[in-house]
Amino acid sequence: MPGGRLTDEDRRDIASGLARGLGYAEIARRLGRPTSTITREVGRNGGARDYRADRAHQATRRRARRRRSATHPEPPVVVGAEGRDPRAVLAFAEEFAAAMVGMGLPRMAARVLASLVTTDSGALTAAELAGRLRVSPASVSKAVGYLEGLELLRRERGTRRRETYSIDDDMWLRTWLTSARTNALLADTAQRGVDVLDPATPAGARLDHMRRFFARLSDDMSGGPTSVGGDVVTVLAALVRAVTPEAADQLAAELGWPPDRVAHALHDAAQVTR
Repeated sequence: MPGGRLTDEDRRDIASGLARGLGYAEIARRLGRPTSTITREVGRNGGARDYRADRAHQATRRRARRRRSATHPEPPVVVGAEGRDPRAVLAFAEEFAAAMVGMGLPRMAARVLASLVTTDSGALTAAELAGRLRVSPASVSKAVGYLEGLELLRRERGTRRRETYSIDDDMWLRTWLTSARTNALLADTAQRGVDVLDPATPAGARLDHMRRFFARLSDDMSGGPTSVGGDVVTVLAALVRAVTPEAADQLAAELGWPPDRVAHALHDAAQVTR
């Protein structure tokens, strides 16, 4: 039937026509098929010299089976969420990623972050991320680099030079404080623009509006320049700088934490209180 799939008989006629030296256009005319169909059929099955009807039919069946199996792929393994419905976990991870994309995070970075958030340990290797997300290691590496720049994850080298990417419960605090500092920086920059352009001019007035907006946003996020929250941050920064190795060991013993966890926490506290 013109336009339908080639049958075993069609392939035998193609093989016979080729053996007699007929051209693709003549074979197509006799079968009532487009010349492109005959050209594609012969080209993907050995060419005019090596075309065999039985081998072509078997190859077509194998391709059809591969297409059917690809239509219903196995769900990726959800590492670190054992005992829970993997499909539900993956569906929520995609929902979480979509929310992050809506807030401006690149899609791949959002998917990597969502994978780490929905893992009990909060840590995955590059291979585990690539397998779960079904993307290339290069895509994972690029997303990790982006998230690392935002201080949303840590990169740790394990055994056999394998890297592990991890998050902790303080990452949202770091993000919040970074946003507050960014808003304050924008307010200061806008103020310099106001001084240069004169607030009585349209450009100066526009920058003054920008300054007031980001200054208020920064104050709201940090609790205000004279709030108790600001004093708490100042005191915390001083305490972090004053911690000695002996005090860090005592703190680890009091919390029941390993020393490296205390060291990481002190490092993070120093970063967010700068």
